[in-house]
Amino acid sequence: MFQKWLALVIIVLVYIPVAIDATVLHVAAPTLSMTLGASGNELLWIIDIYSLVMAGMVLPMGALGDRIGFKKLLMLGSILFGLSSLAAAFAPSAAWLIAARATLAIGAAMIIPATLAGIRTLFVEARHRNIALGVWAAVGSGGAAFGPLVGGLLLEHFYWGSVFLINVPIVVIVVALAARFVPKQQGRPEQTLNISHALMLIVAILLLVYSAKTALKGTLSPAIVATTLLTGAVMLFIFVRIQLRASKPMIDMRLFCHRIILSGVVMAMTAMIALVGFELLMAQELQFVHGFTPFEAGMFMLPLMVASGFSGPIAGVLVGKLGLRLVAAGGMGLSAVSFIGLSMLDFSTQQWQAWSLMVLLGFSAASALLASTSAIMAAAPKEKAAAAGAIETMSYELGAGLGIAIFGLMLTRSFSASIELPQGLSATLADKASSSIGEAVKVAQELTPTLADATIEAAKAAFITSHSVALGSAGAMLMILACGIWFSLARVEQK
Repeated sequence: MFQKWLALVIIVLVYIPVAIDATVLHVAAPTLSMTLGASGNELLWIIDIYSLVMAGMVLPMGALGDRIGFKKLLMLGSILFGLSSLAAAFAPSAAWLIAARATLAIGAAMIIPATLAGIRTLFVEARHRNIALGVWAAVGSGGAAFGPLVGGLLLEHFYWGSVFLINVPIVVIVVALAARFVPKQQGRPEQTLNISHALMLIVAILLLVYSAKTALKGTLSPAIVATTLLTGAVMLFIFVRIQLRASKPMIDMRLFCHRIILSGVVMAMTAMIALVGFELLMAQELQFVHGFTPFEAGMFMLPLMVASGFSGPIAGVLVGKLGLRLVAAGGMGLSAVSFIGLSMLDFSTQQWQAWSLMVLLGFSAASALLASTSAIMAAAPKEKAAAAGAIETMSYELGAGLGIAIFGLMLTRSFSASIELPQGLSATLADKASSSIGEAVKVAQELTPTLADATIEAAKAAFITSHSVALGSAGAMLMILACGIWFSLARVEQK
């Protein structure tokens, strides 16, 4: 028995950096913008490529684990994660860091199913398995929630690459201990892999996100944007057709025909979009506009992290007492109220109001996440529970990636439209300064002190305005979604 719990500690240990890496760069965004010269668009790709690639790779990596055994998958994924962390830590450019983050995501996509398969294999008794899964879930939610704080603490004392270097000793320890103490698992060589299907899904998602970003940015011709959008849409359509016809699909698309499961997927994605997107925008405003250090920004957002990380048990009790429908719609509705309230605040002078609304946002969004899990797993047939769980995992990761993209797009569009730059800037510099607040700060370094101060003040005012617009728009959309969830889940409690 002792060896089982030791093995649990080992396999969960490597899950910590995987969870943290999903959000650790949020407070590092301003630093990356200045040190790597990353544009606003590159900054979004650096952060959201991790979740988008992981969303497409986690299912085939699970199949690979069935084929070779979870121990081999865990060790391979850990080694790849460690090497990718080194590559990211010493990235000389934004493009290099984007590629390293994509490789990190592949390693993470191997680690997550390996940890879950390890728990299922090691703990035969349901009571022990539930305890182990509780530990796993706590590590995942806590790691993602406290990622910005960890990033801020490291950036306070070390250079930005330290947020990746901390992964390396953990990986070394895990690989050494796993080789010695984690038992082997018999693989199933007959298990098929759908790597090509996963790559098709990832490419389709990236093309769609890229076309949306470039369309709002206006840097490419409409014909190229339309071609990119059409290519992504066609690839996604082909992927769905292949999955519907396959005898062993990577994703059971027929589950989406169940409107309760579809509602659960929408809730999961939306809740993650809200939490992750808000953290990114908040971290940038606190540092660029209000002069916070990365650690101070992480501490300021601590109420959101604590509320989202520890609301699971409370939300579970509420689902049992109030019902899924009320908790799900209420979670979305309260998230909307939080966003609308936050859009009206001055974070320099109204800290307590901001913290109160962040607690409400963290709790309500996390409650919606739990409700989405309940909806998906309750509605799925027992024989398709694994497929439903895989869809849920993909929904979480897609939501995290899309949260960066959607909030980033709203912010960029609103910032460019609202900034009022001072007279005296050349057309080239004005165009750069109006693309993002990070670019405006870099442009200001090339100007005279008076003009530089005016440019930075204009950028700060535009960022505050665009942040409020993004939060207000998100709040309105969440309120509409809450109404939709209320009606779509109307039949759940009748079953």
